[in-house]
Amino acid sequence: MSSLQNKVALITGGSKGIGLGIAQALAAEGVKVAVTSRSQSSADAGAKEVSNDALGIEADVRNRASMDAAVKATVDRFGKIDFLIANAGLGHFASIENLTDEQWHDTIDTNLTGVFHTIRAGLDELKKSKGYIITISSLAGTNFFPTASAYNASKFGLTGFTQAVMLDLRHHGINVSTIMPGSVTSHFNGHTPSEEDAWKIQPEDIGELCVDLFKMNPRALPSKVEVRPARPPQK
Repeated sequence: MSSLQNKVALITGGSKGIGLGIAQALAAEGVKVAVTSRSQSSADAGAKEVSNDALGIEADVRNRASMDAAVKATVDRFGKIDFLIANAGLGHFASIENLTDEQWHDTIDTNLTGVFHTIRAGLDELKKSKGYIITISSLAGTNFFPTASAYNASKFGLTGFTQAVMLDLRHHGINVSTIMPGSVTSHFNGHTPSEEDAWKIQPEDIGELCVDLFKMNPRALPSKVEVRPARPPQK
């Protein structure tokens, strides 16, 4: 397995939850890490939890110029980008009868269009480094459920988008994978983690998975990885 020492990663939504778990796992392997959040204070707090030299960047994936600036800040600080993890996401859950226009657009603009902005912003640097892109989709990207029309649409779209991008970018020596987690202990959708979440996937598990993907021989590409809790919910 190859060393990740002195590689550089940019992680959107990296100040907490899955993004923070990925950032901490990569930093433990010697990766230089930049994390984004919608507020500078949140980004700085997340970076502080990662490592002494991690970079916190205020950025909004819904805005292409904001992501261009995040890429520039990362390169200005660390000189390159090897790994781009498009993790930022949210969920609005309501029956189609009650789902508002604002909730629909916020979900699609963040979970799907935001990934498009993130990848396009980082693409030139990744071509230089022959880097690796990981998007964080969800098992909701293949399994639909009630009150989740916007979320399902965003994650179904993200799964398909990432697979097509994978086919485009392998011609440039860039690997692309999407990780599709099931239930994860995180602050997603306002949830507060507790001991009752112990049966779920933990953010550090997704971080470990990213490390494993980055260390694989580059000739082999797990382009779509489903991961779910090993045991059913505790009752």
